[in-house]
Amino acid sequence: MGLSTKPLSTLHQKASFDLADFEVPSGREEGWRFTPLARLSGLHDGTAKATGHVVVEVEAAPEVTVETVGRDDARLGQVYVPRDRVSAQAYASFEKATVLTVPGGAVASAPTVLTLRGQGGGTAYGHVLVRVEPLGEAVVVLDHRGSATYADNVEFAVGDGATLKVVSLQDWDDDAVHVSHHHAELGRDATFRSFVVTLGGDLVRLSPSVSYTGPGGDADLVGLYFADEGQHLEHRLLVDHSVPNCRSNVLYKGALQGDSAHAVWIGDVIIRVEAEGTDTYEYNRNLILTDGARADSVPNLEILTGEVAGAGHASASGRLDDEHIFYLQARGIPFEEARRLVIRGFFGQLIERIEVEEIRERVARAVEAELEK
Repeated sequence: MGLSTKPLSTLHQKASFDLADFEVPSGREEGWRFTPLARLSGLHDGTAKATGHVVVEVEAAPEVTVETVGRDDARLGQVYVPRDRVSAQAYASFEKATVLTVPGGAVASAPTVLTLRGQGGGTAYGHVLVRVEPLGEAVVVLDHRGSATYADNVEFAVGDGATLKVVSLQDWDDDAVHVSHHHAELGRDATFRSFVVTLGGDLVRLSPSVSYTGPGGDADLVGLYFADEGQHLEHRLLVDHSVPNCRSNVLYKGALQGDSAHAVWIGDVIIRVEAEGTDTYEYNRNLILTDGARADSVPNLEILTGEVAGAGHASASGRLDDEHIFYLQARGIPFEEARRLVIRGFFGQLIERIEVEEIRERVARAVEAELEK
């Protein structure tokens, strides 16, 4: 399934902290063929030097411990090992990491918000680790703003019976470049809910992934993106089922408007031989609002066992439904307002699933602003 001739399990085998283990991408590789490398400002070939600064501001719930640690902290890199050259470059280049810890059995009484703010452009590298110990519960917001060329890795360690809900908002200035890997490792009966919102930036390439260490793990990966003229917004997901009786569900929706607006969604799900009883589904929809916009959507599903509870995928890209518009116009609603109503409905169910009210309202306002353009 998908366009590659190699199995997904082979494509995702390489993992290393050593930058030398990854060749400089040329754009012909399966993992890079949709990405405009010339717009990465040197993040992919080692020419981007750390000349900028991204400030990390943390507003933590009382139950959450916040630490700023050096590269030698033994907890870093335990959950995620880089899977491509930019990820390895980010791991080799960051100076300080932010570590959030939710103690075992603690239920955070408020969301913990990390605001990552680029200051004045320039290249910067970062690292975040979120640890939720067994039976802990927390909501974490990653709010990206400002101007920067930024590469980072984010690790989520979700312990046995723990619950972590994450909202990642990419609301960069128009000139920003952001390449990021988010990896969640789920313990036995752990729950992970991710909501990704990508609106700003010149080029954003975000790679969320999930793995399991015990049965009963449950992951929902939800995303919303809106690409304007000239923007490149890319989301590359991987869910690796390697233990029995785990669940995953992926749902991403995007809209595009303006010349050369480009959205890329790659959804990879692997069900390995030992992952009997897996239940998984992935779905992507793209709404193309104007001529000149382009959406690439590639769902991939590799099943290596016949003993699954359920597995499927789907993707669709198209324009507004003329019948929906006509239905509203026939009831006296002008075309532009009818168009807005249909797009609001397209995103509405997703926006309602955002856990944090302030972020939910902010995203709704941002979508409205996009519709006014």
